[in-house]
Amino acid sequence: MDERADLVRNLQERLQGSEFHRWAGIELTDAAPGRVEVSFEAGPHHLNLQGLVHGGVIAALADTAMGLAMRTKLGRGRRHVTVDLTVEFMAPGRAGRIVARGRTVKIGRQLGFAEADVVDARGRLLARARSTLSVTSEKG
Repeated sequence: MDERADLVRNLQERLQGSEFHRWAGIELTDAAPGRVEVSFEAGPHHLNLQGLVHGGVIAALADTAMGLAMRTKLGRGRRHVTVDLTVEFMAPGRAGRIVARGRTVKIGRQLGFAEADVVDARGRLLARARSTLSVTSEKG
């Protein structure tokens, strides 16, 4: 069996099982241990009052990429939740394809750290994000 294909399939199933991610149109486009790429097609329901991609949507995309990147490195029986999220917005997002590339920086026994870059279809950096995640055992 191809471990990378299994990883991608597992993460795709996680996203498809989330009503929020389905509504937002967020899809997994690539994954490997410690890194994930997710994307969506920004449409009218993703825009703010100025006609730009809402910062909260960009933050959610980055958070998803970082969380899934962390998921790729956690062993069975462990889970994670974001406890701190910092997003630096670099340029306004417009309707069209938006991509977030998340990567695991470090995982300890109780905390994990991740980063993500969010870019548009032309590769223009829209945002850079960092997160701290609480890492715990699965709850029964």
